[in-house]
Amino acid sequence: MDQLNNNFKRFEFRTVIITLVLSVFYFLWFHLNAGKYLNTGLRTDHFSFYFILVIGYFAHPLTRRLVKGISVFAIFSFLYDSHKIVPNYIFNPVHISEPYYLEKALFGFNSIDGFVTPNEFFSQHNHPILDVLSGFFYLCWTPVPIMLATFLTFTDRRLVLRFSLAFLLVNFLGWVIYYSYPAAAPWYVEIYGFTENFTIPGHVAGLIRFDKFFDIDLFQKMYTKASNVFAALPSLHSAYPVVAFVYGIKSKLGWVNILLGIVMVGIWFAAVYTNHHYIIDVLLGIIVALVGIWIFERVLMKTRLRNWIETWATKI
Repeated sequence: MDQLNNNFKRFEFRTVIITLVLSVFYFLWFHLNAGKYLNTGLRTDHFSFYFILVIGYFAHPLTRRLVKGISVFAIFSFLYDSHKIVPNYIFNPVHISEPYYLEKALFGFNSIDGFVTPNEFFSQHNHPILDVLSGFFYLCWTPVPIMLATFLTFTDRRLVLRFSLAFLLVNFLGWVIYYSYPAAAPWYVEIYGFTENFTIPGHVAGLIRFDKFFDIDLFQKMYTKASNVFAALPSLHSAYPVVAFVYGIKSKLGWVNILLGIVMVGIWFAAVYTNHHYIIDVLLGIIVALVGIWIFERVLMKTRLRNWIETWATKI
């Protein structure tokens, strides 16, 4: 019994040390880099995110299990926010006109406003009901995958790891394209034309209609903190619900999968309707999601990764 108690104490000591090291790294990373490149330093959301994870880990065995189950999403959030520090436009030229003209060639059509893209049409022809629905759908882009991961944490520990790691892989594939081919969103063309302007923050675009409907500044604040302004292609907003839907099917969630499917299609529509993405962005986002899932399930799961998942699942 004494030996077991000593092992437990050593484990707890090791956990505290690891937590302290990671904490120092986390705060130094955002303080030094964000402060240097963005003149923002640490923000309130950096602190709140950190304390939620740490308190959740140490508070109770159930919350600890939850933190372990969604730990991959914590890594995703950290890496995603770090895009601000090293923007993609310093590596490759930003493509502004090419996506626009490709969209117009593939999906342009004649309307009373002339030959337009779907984005240009919706900018002139919108409706409050669609504004509200699009806003609610767009708010689901990460909460829905996280809620699915939370559910799977307590129902299928192996599947939650597969889902989370596939989600992270899809992000890596999307980020490779972001940095290889920086692309402007349709709202950028509407406001700035084809002129390069790297000093701008993110833009709320058509989601401003949601904010105005409810007299709030939810999306306005959200997009001024955008991590990567020139990351329209592919639309990872459109990729995330695909990953959730596929793994929802794998977990046989029944009617919940119908909801996941509705959210998925709703996000696809909202991405175009709110002027944040072209249809080609959405299509490439779907392709990236499916390719990422295929690579993970058909290739990586045939390596030692499967054994690692089996081992780590017992520790959640």
